[in-house]
Amino acid sequence: MSSVASGVRTPERVEWPTVGLALVMVGGLVALTWWHAALPWFVLLPLGAYLGAWYSSLQHEIVHGHPTPSPLVNTAIASLPVLLWLPFGIYRATHLAHHADEHLTDPLDDPESYYVTAATWRRLPGWRRRLLLARNSLLGRLTLGSVQVVLAFLVDQARALVAHAPGVRRAWLAHAAGLILWLGWLALVQMPLWQYVLLVAWPATSLMLVRSFLEHQARPAVDQRTVIVEAGPLMRLLYLNNNLHLVHHAKPGLPWYLLPEAYARDRAGWLRRNGGYVFEGGYAEILRRYALRAKEPPVHPFADDRARETAPAAAY
Repeated sequence: MSSVASGVRTPERVEWPTVGLALVMVGGLVALTWWHAALPWFVLLPLGAYLGAWYSSLQHEIVHGHPTPSPLVNTAIASLPVLLWLPFGIYRATHLAHHADEHLTDPLDDPESYYVTAATWRRLPGWRRRLLLARNSLLGRLTLGSVQVVLAFLVDQARALVAHAPGVRRAWLAHAAGLILWLGWLALVQMPLWQYVLLVAWPATSLMLVRSFLEHQARPAVDQRTVIVEAGPLMRLLYLNNNLHLVHHAKPGLPWYLLPEAYARDRAGWLRRNGGYVFEGGYAEILRRYALRAKEPPVHPFADDRARETAPAAAY
């Protein structure tokens, strides 16, 4: 294998477990939308959320160079716009920037940070502060937070388009082509767009935010910023083992199906490395502890207040 960029791996051969999962995911989404009229909303919503978030986990895997030696084939596999709002090209660029571990959680350098600097906090009106506090509870992240993430991302992208930021226009043109095809499919199967948004795209976005909710914490020691969540099989599969997030950051080119083995070989060592930042009870423990309680204040405890008016918008 060869590394072609930070966090990107070029496999020597096709990784068939990932290709097989991609076929299951896309087939499941096609089947779900084809038979949407025959399914009650309380069946359609959890299936749509799971499939949509699962496909987003596949996109994360592909960002890191999997599952074939061909970047063109990999991009084609990842380009179905299931969430509607997130171009794969933009996600790939911001997520690889996020893998500069020395900048993890810094609201001015990490594109996936949910923190703000002390200077930004002081400038915010009261209602914005309350929103950020609410977003730091799990239920707040799933509801208000998911809307805020999408709106902030779209505003940030509009500014980037106006400023002719490199690569942004191309990414949105590719995304628009995918949207035409996917929305055309939804029209063919007569699934109303509002129904797709409410029962698939929005809940899938929210479900992805469960994964990122406690992925990183602001700590001076870089390795102590990244979590281990010892999740059950359903959630491990949903996130393609990215719940073992410290292992992924340490070995970003390792395919999803090898992460559990790498963790199991030296569990004690991994937990020493991240200072015991672990949830042994999985996502159920996270729900019990933080459903309605903010996990921490939104202000970054040690990021410097450099002269920059806006921080990057979080993608996930």
